[in-house]
Amino acid sequence: MAAKQELHNVEQALAKADFMAALSAQTRERLAKQGVPCTVEPGKLLFARGDKGDALFVLLEGEVEVRTSNEAGRDVRIAALKPYALIGEMAVLDGGVRSADIAAIRRSRFLRIHRDHALAALESEPKALLKLLAEMSHRLRKADSALEDAHTLDLGGRLAIRLLEEAGDGATITLTQTELARRIGASREKVNRKLH
Repeated sequence: MAAKQELHNVEQALAKADFMAALSAQTRERLAKQGVPCTVEPGKLLFARGDKGDALFVLLEGEVEVRTSNEAGRDVRIAALKPYALIGEMAVLDGGVRSADIAAIRRSRFLRIHRDHALAALESEPKALLKLLAEMSHRLRKADSALEDAHTLDLGGRLAIRLLEEAGDGATITLTQTELARRIGASREKVNRKLH
C-alpha cells in the first residue's frame, strides 16, 4: 500500500512540473512507474559536468544549484532550482554530456527518468516537446541576462540586482554573505565591503 501511495505522490508531483503537466495523465503515470526515485544530501552532487547524459530528473522536493568552477577552482552558481524543476534535459535531448554540476543545497528527492523513456514520451506528445523548448528558451534568456550583467555591471550593480531578486515581494533576505558572493561570482570579503 505504501508503494502505491508513493507512486500516486510522484504522479501528482509530475503534474506540477511545467513540462510534465503538458503530458497526458497516461504518459505521466507511465513515467512515474518507469522512473527511479533518488535522494541527494546537502552539498553532494546529483551529477557533474562531463557526466554522461543518460537520464533527466524531476526535482520532487528540496533545492539544488546549477554551478561550474572558475579558473581559481571556486564554485560559481549559475542558477537555483526548486520543485518541480526539470534537470538534465539538454544532455537527454542532444545525447551529449552534462554541461554543469548539479549540487543539492538542501536534502533533495528526484525522479530519475531514463533518456529512452523521456524521448519516447516527447515523440508521442509533441505539445510537451514544445513546452520543454519554451522552458529551455526561458532558461537561456536568464543565462544571457546574467552573462550581460556580469560583463556590464560592477560588483555593486550585480549585488543590488541579486538582493532585489532574492527579496521578491518581501523585505527579508536570509542568505549569508558567502551565499550572496557565490551567486554573483565574487568573494565574501568583497561582498561584505560592498554591503557596508
